[in-house]
Amino acid sequence: MSTAISTFTQHLDFSQSEIEAILSTPLDEVLKSEALKQELDSLDIQLLRETLPTAGQVLAENLPLFYHWLKNELGVKRVPDSPDHTTKWVINFLHHQESLNHLVELHHPVPPAALEEAVPRLVSLFDGVEDVKVRQEWEKAVAALCLVLVVDKRQNNS
Repeated sequence: MSTAISTFTQHLDFSQSEIEAILSTPLDEVLKSEALKQELDSLDIQLLRETLPTAGQVLAENLPLFYHWLKNELGVKRVPDSPDHTTKWVINFLHHQESLNHLVELHHPVPPAALEEAVPRLVSLFDGVEDVKVRQEWEKAVAALCLVLVVDKRQNNS
């Protein structure tokens, strides 16, 4: 089992076989699916909004090293020059000002293998958050967004 699949099963309410089925489903079907809708609806949006400053701090502290790793270890060419865009995107998504389709478009240049390899590391950026409920909610939110990205990569590279 890939580490991305393992991360999804650990942080989302899907079994390994459900994740594998989702990953082999066309993106437009996944985006319309009741399963994804339920997963996103199960996020505690109020808690996520209340803890945006915490998430912003975590991302500001950890994304520069993550971006360095993407660029230098995984060879990703277009890497943001600061964590600000990621933080703003998450905030805008939570406020329904950004769409999953736009998220997918933004990540089209990222090579599929690099994206899948980055999922566990990105989700784990929140490991240091002491409040367990806050940590788990942010890990779940990031994992759900990454799941959509991996679906797209697998669909467009099969």
